[in-house]
Amino acid sequence: MRNKNVYMIGDDKIAKQNYSVARVVTHNRDDISKFERHIERKNDNYANMNVDLSQSHRNIQFKKCDCTYNDKLNEMVESKQVSLRGLKADAKVYDEMIFDVNTEYFESHGGYEFAKKFYEQAFHFAEKEMGSEYILSAVMHADEINLAASDKYGYPVYHYHLHIVTLPVVQKEIKWSKRCKDKALVGTVKEVVNQVSHSKKWKSEPMVDENGKTVLVPSYSLLQDKFFEYMQNAGFTDFVRGERGSTRENLSVLDYKISKDEERLKDIQKKIEIIEPAQIEYKKIDDIGKRTFTGKVQMSSDDYDKLTSLAKEAISSRADDQYYKDLVNSMQRQIDDLQYKLNRLKQLCKPYIEAIRIAPEKVKKFIDDILVKAREKAKVEKVKEEVPYPPIRKKPKKKSREDFER
Repeated sequence: MRNKNVYMIGDDKIAKQNYSVARVVTHNRDDISKFERHIERKNDNYANMNVDLSQSHRNIQFKKCDCTYNDKLNEMVESKQVSLRGLKADAKVYDEMIFDVNTEYFESHGGYEFAKKFYEQAFHFAEKEMGSEYILSAVMHADEINLAASDKYGYPVYHYHLHIVTLPVVQKEIKWSKRCKDKALVGTVKEVVNQVSHSKKWKSEPMVDENGKTVLVPSYSLLQDKFFEYMQNAGFTDFVRGERGSTRENLSVLDYKISKDEERLKDIQKKIEIIEPAQIEYKKIDDIGKRTFTGKVQMSSDDYDKLTSLAKEAISSRADDQYYKDLVNSMQRQIDDLQYKLNRLKQLCKPYIEAIRIAPEKVKKFIDDILVKAREKAKVEKVKEEVPYPPIRKKPKKKSREDFER
């Protein structure tokens, strides 16, 4: 009997485990808009083919930003809630915290409703770590379908995860400088500001590595330890902590293989976008399909056959399209040539047309007289052609002296 807690992939037996993910991605003020559109679902379509906008209403906003992230940051700076003092224009001022556990974990515990409870606690963890007043947005995505899990269960299964956009804020003491007139105040604290600073928020901490050496590790890499411990204490078990320094091990083996196939699919899609259609041959399309859609994860064999068939039809359509484009161009050149000749003819006829407009009767009589004379001349020429010429009489041949001697 097959063990339900073991996946069979090829000839390998890989124990099924559920891994937690807690990671931080930094953004500056220029690139945050792109990620904001993804997180807040402001686009009409997405490069991620698994986003199902018909299910976006199920996304949960634990904290909603009523304006853009940049506008919200401006408001907080103006109200002196936070400070950007000393930061460069391209400084990383936003931290995107991503919390995740593989799809199998949620599906085996009740799916959507369980995910909402889980990520509500994850949101409270982020409030504790970052400060609730500095969190701009917190959204649980429930509209990204997991094709492999859907195929396994026989119904749509979605991958639940949490995006939190926050400001990395630390308290910074501003001290009186030597320029202060009151020398007694020099070096003492002038004010305390809430400084936005990713490096100071996540300063490195000493750790002992596998070889027993002490190394400095950014504190956000230890976030998984805190997240795992917090969720365990909140009553969410049956999952293990993702391995430190790796996002690959944060997924089950099956989910990791799916993610790698999705990456390869994106690479192939980029190649398709830049290849000139006329240079693609049928065999290349077949090869692209085989390299991308393994059938085991992303696509059934019937869907693969349909895709390659449609791709070939597209190539044929492009060829026909080019033929008709060339034909249209040729006809357009002929039309342009005829139009030029027509315009030239109008210019030549312009005096006659103007004469007809001014004195139509005189012009008509003038033309009739010319035509009558032309007809009469034509008749005379025709008669001349019909009258036979008189025969040419041959001159008698002169007799030579020899003829007389005879």
